[in-house]
Amino acid sequence: MGKAPNLYSFDDVDSLAATLRSYILQCQNAGFERHGVFKVAVSGGSLPATLSKALLTRSNGSPEDSIQFDKWEIFFADERAVPLDHGDSNYKLLKDDLLDKIPEDAGKPTVHTIDTKYLDDVQEMADQYEKVLVRSFAAKDSVKLPIFDLLLLGCGPDGHTCSLFPNHSLLREGDAWVAHIEDSPKPPAKRITLTLPVVTHGVKIAFVTTGEGKKDVLRKIFDSEEGQGLPCGLVNEGGAEKVSWFTDKTATEGVSFPRRGSL
Repeated sequence: MGKAPNLYSFDDVDSLAATLRSYILQCQNAGFERHGVFKVAVSGGSLPATLSKALLTRSNGSPEDSIQFDKWEIFFADERAVPLDHGDSNYKLLKDDLLDKIPEDAGKPTVHTIDTKYLDDVQEMADQYEKVLVRSFAAKDSVKLPIFDLLLLGCGPDGHTCSLFPNHSLLREGDAWVAHIEDSPKPPAKRITLTLPVVTHGVKIAFVTTGEGKKDVLRKIFDSEEGQGLPCGLVNEGGAEKVSWFTDKTATEGVSFPRRGSL
């Protein structure tokens, strides 16, 4: 049994973003020490807007507070089988909220998008995206699973994360790094997603979730046995102390699980 995940709760999104920035910078700098780059997976939803607030704040000038986007490799924890300029695209969301707003002098990250040639064949799309991961994570040596420096995830009101939904057969996928789904309960139906073993294998895993609409599911995930079987609960179980939740007080209202005060 691993240690418990870390739950942080803030008065508002601004104070959450400030601490999230510090956390991401710690992960970035640890990634640089390990292999000279920062390999991060991101989800969609409200996360890109919060990332923008956290990452585009002016640096205090210290090396520890320096974001070096030109050494970032950004992957998508899940993506919808839609064109890259479509309103449902997680890439478009990240591009609009963060990528297009990065100052020129901050450098540009390498961004690994889906190959839109395969919009009509999501299994092939998943296979092709897995090959992108293999080229990045296993170019020199074969590895059982890729190890992201950080995965930045959301939590749906039903407890889903990435495109891993409650009671779905994909939760049992143990071999693939990237899987396809054609029956997503939340539209659009066709998507690709990192699998649960890849998510829990990350060096650090962060959930960013805010708002009153999340308080019921957070209570379930942290305070009930039933919630431990939800996708977010399974990430908590598999990632243990590697997992940190960045939430606000409206989302954690009624949650009895102990909060941490600082990073």
